[in-house]
Amino acid sequence: MNSRYLPGILAMAAVVVASNILVQFLFGQWLTWGAFTYPLAFLVTDIMNRVYGAGVARRVVFTGFLVGVACSLIGTQIMGEFGPLVTLRIAIGSGVAYLTAQLLDVAIFDRLRGRGWWQAPVFSSVIGSSVDTALFFSIAFSGAFTFLEPGNDVAWAGEVLPLLGAGPAAPLWVSLAVADWGVKLVLALVALIPFRLITRKLIAQVA
Repeated sequence: MNSRYLPGILAMAAVVVASNILVQFLFGQWLTWGAFTYPLAFLVTDIMNRVYGAGVARRVVFTGFLVGVACSLIGTQIMGEFGPLVTLRIAIGSGVAYLTAQLLDVAIFDRLRGRGWWQAPVFSSVIGSSVDTALFFSIAFSGAFTFLEPGNDVAWAGEVLPLLGAGPAAPLWVSLAVADWGVKLVLALVALIPFRLITRKLIAQVA
């Protein structure tokens, strides 16, 4: 691959590794620190897509996927207080959500490429983030996917509580998903600033 793409590949790998580590540490009651780093994956994908095209963006996505799989495999072998740091369901959920959401992001961005500079990154990131959140939390914690790992007790995630501590009754994992989704939406808007600055600089260099 062209060496010009290397920064994007390294950035995606760094985001995936950092998110896999930080997802183990809580930030408040409903979030993990990983919620603040993982959305950067959409920023990396969108920058590569705008500057080099959808084909290169997909290669960067697949590189990140391979790094994520490696991290998950390592995590399944490290034992924490309550068992492996990464369970099979979390590994599957993470991989499926990442690959599906990132490739969807690439496709939507490419389709909106000719519109206003902000439309492609906003719509692709918002839709990709929504799909990512829905897939990951459902696969990792919903009772509907218990068959994936019958020996993994995630009953705690199904405890019915007020949504985000104040809303209607819902399983705990739904509150975790909604909080994660909210952070992703906010960061999708904040990311417009570095997206604009970085793409301008890179496009000027490519030209």
